[in-house]
Amino acid sequence: MIHIIGAGLAGSEAAWQLASRGHSVRITEMRPKWTTSAHASGQAAEMVCSNSFKSDDPNSATGILKAEMQQMDSLILHCAEATRVPAGNSLAVDREAFSAAVTKALKDHPNIQWHEAQITAPDLSQPTILATGPLTSDPLADWLSAVTGSGRLHFYDAIAPIVERDSIDMDLAWMAARYDRGGADFINCPLDKDQYERFLDALLAAERVPLHDLDTPYFEACLPIEVMADRGRETLRHGPMKPVGLDNPRTGRWPHAAVQLRQDTLAGAHFNLVGFQTRLKWGAQKEVFRLIPGLEHAEFARFGSIHRNTYVQAPSVLDATLAVKNVPNLWLAGQLSGVEGYLESAAGGLAAAFSVDRALHGLAPQPFPPETVLGSLLHYLAHASSKDFGPTNAMLGLLPPIAEEGLDLRALKRTGGTRAVKQAKGSVHRKRALAALAAHLLAAAQPR
Repeated sequence: MIHIIGAGLAGSEAAWQLASRGHSVRITEMRPKWTTSAHASGQAAEMVCSNSFKSDDPNSATGILKAEMQQMDSLILHCAEATRVPAGNSLAVDREAFSAAVTKALKDHPNIQWHEAQITAPDLSQPTILATGPLTSDPLADWLSAVTGSGRLHFYDAIAPIVERDSIDMDLAWMAARYDRGGADFINCPLDKDQYERFLDALLAAERVPLHDLDTPYFEACLPIEVMADRGRETLRHGPMKPVGLDNPRTGRWPHAAVQLRQDTLAGAHFNLVGFQTRLKWGAQKEVFRLIPGLEHAEFARFGSIHRNTYVQAPSVLDATLAVKNVPNLWLAGQLSGVEGYLESAAGGLAAAFSVDRALHGLAPQPFPPETVLGSLLHYLAHASSKDFGPTNAMLGLLPPIAEEGLDLRALKRTGGTRAVKQAKGSVHRKRALAALAAHLLAAAQPR
């Protein structure tokens, strides 16, 4: 029996992969009896911060990672595609439908047992995958810190608010994708210079939720909107409120700034404010975000919030297969392992399952090739500098350099600009990654 603790994205993917290989699996999930500061249900794979699995661009890091996961029959991606909502060139889902689909798949599988309990000290006499996520309970996090001798690290993460679609004034807002790429899937709210300055003044003056640990840093890739604003009055216009590529049909021009909202449910009744994660108090969120044209009468289905996330110092704790060094029968997966992002967490669960499967067959560990996006991410976790380690997203920059012979980068840049060069390099990365993964899976499938 394999024990998987935590039924988030990583734990759910790991359980499915192992059960599909004929192993008996027990999932232990503490929710809903014991909840967290961010979760709202006891369902598997609950998405709390956003509803997006990032870009579907085939030549981006996330596009390549999705292709790798599809090649390995990912449950998470299968359920995501089945509950997809319009989001331009990104994969976004109806959170509740997605979570329900994952939960049903796991509970219906004959090789999976589901238990509701809070684990504080796992029994490592059986193979165990710890996938309790960034909101791991304090007793379990303390146990992990003690058994690995590494201590644990934290960062603050924030959630964006969700508004009701019918409360958005579409006489001011409009549906479009940036540069008209993909479907017109986003609601866009335009601000002129005076409106932007008034919004910014209110945002900077608004009351914020106090932080319990001032020494805990923010995750730089998911900063609260007000923290970004603290860094300069133009920061938001070059970040989540960037107007570039958004032609206002009423003026024919780009606005001074813009707020984009992305569909959050299949029915289209709820939209979330893209990039507007926040630690403002709820009353302040109403006052400040209703200053955005089109949201003057917005009704909030969920307010934004902030919570502290936990992760381990991966380079001193894990090897490139997510096995815990010097602690037999223990693997970590998901954000607890030091990856950041829903897609990366699910991919980590898949990788941990592969590792456990090999161990149960008496085979030596076999890390994924560093030429793959998954392999490069796990290689980074195992070999990064311990001194300044922080949560990590999938990035093409983690992959080994590509051979640029045959790529006329100067000509590409001259004819198509920087984007054409990036796409060409991404295409080479993709072909190399999928070929390396195919060879890896073929070798792993040889008679045992």
